[in-house]
Amino acid sequence: MNIVVVIQARTGSSRLPNKVLMPLAGRPLLERLIERVRAATRPSGIIVATTTDAADEPIRALCRSLRIACYSGHPSDLLDRHLRAGHATGADTVVKIPSDCPMIDPAVIDRVLTLYVERQREVDFVSNLHPATYPDGNDVEVISVSVLETAWREASRPLEREHTTPFIWEHPERFRIGNVEWETGLNYSMSHRWTIDYPEDYALVSAVYDALWRPERPVFSLGEILAFLDQHPDVAALNARYAGVNWYRHHLGELTTITPDQTRP
Repeated sequence: MNIVVVIQARTGSSRLPNKVLMPLAGRPLLERLIERVRAATRPSGIIVATTTDAADEPIRALCRSLRIACYSGHPSDLLDRHLRAGHATGADTVVKIPSDCPMIDPAVIDRVLTLYVERQREVDFVSNLHPATYPDGNDVEVISVSVLETAWREASRPLEREHTTPFIWEHPERFRIGNVEWETGLNYSMSHRWTIDYPEDYALVSAVYDALWRPERPVFSLGEILAFLDQHPDVAALNARYAGVNWYRHHLGELTTITPDQTRP
């Protein structure tokens, strides 16, 4: 099985422009994310899916320097971009990981992929988001390319094109949906925010990297992050006002499988 991680990345974020190139422990955020994804054992490869915009040339240049495959595609149709990136690598399974999750735990990636591989004849789509339980910023979605092709042909709503997978998980009567919940039994999805959309998010993630990243041990774990934040409540409070805020809030009237308690305004 050719399992390829597709990392969606662009410089044109409206809330925090160039966030994927902002420094973490002295290197671009995107490079730090790739460092962590590379530590997962299940994927066969990685490709960065950026846009054709000239402003995204620094992303292409960074990928060349890291010897990471890069596909440049549609600026807003992420469904098209993910599928074409998958085709470019000959993938039969695509793993969707956003570029704004630079503290994702490789063990979480492997855990979600293990369920997919072990149940590949029983599932079309596996994630840890429906429902979410891990700290926000550990987002993993696994889709067979054949199902992604179906979504590409049939998805018509803007939110389905922009967010890649809603056409799939919004139709559980049609697609076989699997989910991985945090093995601790806890649910930190609405209380712990490790993704980057706002300057406060970057301040938290940067502080964690400054404290935990070491050249001899660059990949620190989810447990180590939680321990650090417990010991440094001032850092944990940096982006607390955004905990639980996600893209669902704009589409509650359109998403049938998402309830108001899964997002905040």
